[in-house]
Amino acid sequence: MSAPTIDQSSVAQERRLVTALPGPRSVELMARKQAAVAAGVGTTMPVFAARAGGGIVVDVDGNHLIDLGSGIAVTTVGSSAPRVVAAVQQQVAEFTHTCFMVTPYESYVAVAEALNRLTPGDHEKRTALFNSGAEAVENAVKIARTATGRPAVAVFDHAYHGRTNLTMAMTAKVMPYKHGFGPFASEVYRAPLSYPFRDGLDGPTAAARALDLLEKQVGADNLAALVIEPIQGEGGFIEPAPGFLPALAAWCRAHGVVFVADEVQTGFARTGDLFACEREGVVPDLVVSAKGIAGGLPLSAVTGRAELMDAAHAGGLGGTYGGNPLACAAALAAIETIEADGLVQRARDVEDLLLTRLRALQAVDPRIGDVRGRGAMVAVELVRPGGTEPDPALARAVAAAAHAEGVIVLTCGTHGNVLRFLPPLAISDALLHEAFDVVERAFAASDTTAG
Repeated sequence: MSAPTIDQSSVAQERRLVTALPGPRSVELMARKQAAVAAGVGTTMPVFAARAGGGIVVDVDGNHLIDLGSGIAVTTVGSSAPRVVAAVQQQVAEFTHTCFMVTPYESYVAVAEALNRLTPGDHEKRTALFNSGAEAVENAVKIARTATGRPAVAVFDHAYHGRTNLTMAMTAKVMPYKHGFGPFASEVYRAPLSYPFRDGLDGPTAAARALDLLEKQVGADNLAALVIEPIQGEGGFIEPAPGFLPALAAWCRAHGVVFVADEVQTGFARTGDLFACEREGVVPDLVVSAKGIAGGLPLSAVTGRAELMDAAHAGGLGGTYGGNPLACAAALAAIETIEADGLVQRARDVEDLLLTRLRALQAVDPRIGDVRGRGAMVAVELVRPGGTEPDPALARAVAAAAHAEGVIVLTCGTHGNVLRFLPPLAISDALLHEAFDVVERAFAASDTTAG
């Protein structure tokens, strides 16, 4: 299936460099940023965006960059997707905010209805809307604690769940997310993840290892929730071995622990399923979603079993901006786009293209230790040739070389040695092939294997 037909007339779908990167206008804006914005807010690229559409980001100097990042998996339906733009324009002319907790509006209810329909499982569900992925994760923990009367939360190695105090405690990686920001919330316990490239374990064996640790060090009767990304994001796009997630979910059911799928990065067609946990038939008790939910507007959600979601007292969940009407309009349009344009299948087609290109590169470059991922969420883990020692310097060098040629590429992983590819599903095959031609040249330019 080719890329969906969308109105891309405002942004030419081609890579075009009219200046060196960064161009003079971006240099000027970066100087202003450094003088006005807190130093802790970093940027991956040294260029400033002016427009975006389809698979292209145009910077303020007129350079056209191929987008393999989607704003970290947010613009899955494409930047400025036509249905999203039209829905937001209509809504902004009607009203921008009333606060759903003061004078509610239909679009919030409609988004909740859509999520109740789309998330895994045919049980009765409820949804609450928030602003960010971290906020939704934190509210999922609140809901689980209220429903179970238990305090503890289990998370996994390499996890990323957010930047609030609780979600920093749940996140594994210290730099740049946790260093110097403690003390963190208590009653968060970490278990080993299934990591096929590094542990060689099958899914059930890896699950038994994790559950044995939790039973011994925490105790099932003390656990309110087990929270896991079906495919890890910032941790390195780690996909657990088959059987790992089903074993965890079965254990949670047997012990009354709330199984929470953090689908912030994996949800909304990103992985070739509407939600990643569907691939193995896993039905979570609570699903956390954000990022791709609203075509670029800030929105997140917790959706789950009605008896759990209704456990919190009236007024216990919410927030001033949660389920903002502009974001709700965008979410309904993004969901319509995913369904009408067949973007779940499009993600699988993108997967085939990306894995084919990357495995061909792996066959001739021993520094690519692993190629993994699903849908339009694919990564390569870079290592020293002949082993599994992480090579973060190579990841930085390849990303920088791609950036210089006008391709947006992101790094990730606990060791910083993973290149991740998150193209919007509106991108064309031609742009993807051109982008990976650039990536191949970046590897060649960074060749350290000779001699």
